[in-house]
Amino acid sequence: MTTAADVLELVRAPAALTVLGDTAVGAQAAAGGFSRRGWLLPVASVAIYSGGMALNDWADRDVDAAERPERPIPSGRVSPRRALAIAAGLGAIGLALAAAGGGRRGLAVAAPLVASVVAYDVIAKPTAAGPLAMAACRGLDVLLGAGGSSRALPAALAVAVHTLGVTALSRGEVHGGTAADTGLALVATGAAAAAVDSAANGLGTPAARIAGAAGSAAYLAAALPGQLAAVEDPSAARVRDATRAGIGSVVPLQAALVARGGGLVVAAGLMAVHAAIRLRGRRKVRNGGNGQGDIT
Repeated sequence: MTTAADVLELVRAPAALTVLGDTAVGAQAAAGGFSRRGWLLPVASVAIYSGGMALNDWADRDVDAAERPERPIPSGRVSPRRALAIAAGLGAIGLALAAAGGGRRGLAVAAPLVASVVAYDVIAKPTAAGPLAMAACRGLDVLLGAGGSSRALPAALAVAVHTLGVTALSRGEVHGGTAADTGLALVATGAAAAAVDSAANGLGTPAARIAGAAGSAAYLAAALPGQLAAVEDPSAARVRDATRAGIGSVVPLQAALVARGGGLVVAAGLMAVHAAIRLRGRRKVRNGGNGQGDIT
């Protein structure tokens, strides 16, 4: 019998915390923040992302049976058919919320976002184009908050570049990483941090500049240690740790981008989310876990 805990594991519920800030980044860059109904857009992102996680496990069910048999589908706790239904349902909910929160412009971005998620999970993930496809998904998620406005393109590119590096690195989670993938992750992290200032389109008060710089520093502090360790020792365990740290580190990157655009209150909220992720990781260490939380 499938339990609620099984479903939450299937959709990687803790990882949803890392997408809340995408649409906030886009909204801040495009219009200085969300409109009255725009606060539905982060919820839409969570639904689409969670549905993508369920679809990912459905698509990988045969591989996971050999490499990760403890996951919900290969362990028999969630049937493939139910996982696919959950993925479809969450995708539909995400589209409806995007339309409610962003109108036609929101739906016009959400539809290709969902299509990109499906393409990544079902087609692109095991190919060389996988990291680029996932980067496109996160870039579109930022643009969802901006209603597709070109003003948010630099910020969307920063998040996409970060995602490109983390996704490339993640390819070594089972069998170990390569010098090319670990090196790409380092370059992508540096490029994303460097892009924070330019993503503000020349706007922002001195306080916003300081807060943006602080967020960038927090981002680098969260992402770089694991990546440097993986460069030195590209074993599967090191790569998994670096990947999980990289997934979580997008939150201070989001905070930096929002703060640089003047959204100091929202940026502070995102840093609180980052602190919660780190606290959960420390609790996992005390309980014998991997230290980053089960967010992949």
